Amino acid sequence: MKVQVKYFGMIAEAVGKPEEELELDPGTSVSELKMNQVKSYGIKDPDSVQIAVNQHLNQEIELKEGDEVAFLPPFAGG
Repeated sequence: MKVQVKYFGMIAEAVGKPEEELELDPGTSVSELKMNQVKSYGIKDPDSVQIAVNQHLNQEIELKEGDEVAFLPPFAGG
């Protein structure tokens, strides 16, 4: 199955590109994808990386064909 992965902020800088299309095994979870990308690209501080699937923050779902997965840097605010 194919998913579109987008990277933002310092994550895009670490990865060296803003997005890519990935071919994943059916049943791949968001957390599995995150672990693979963090390891592949050496993303620093993976615990602070948020993941949005189809613009919803949820790391406990299985991905499906055509999903858009965004890797978001830590949010600042106050």
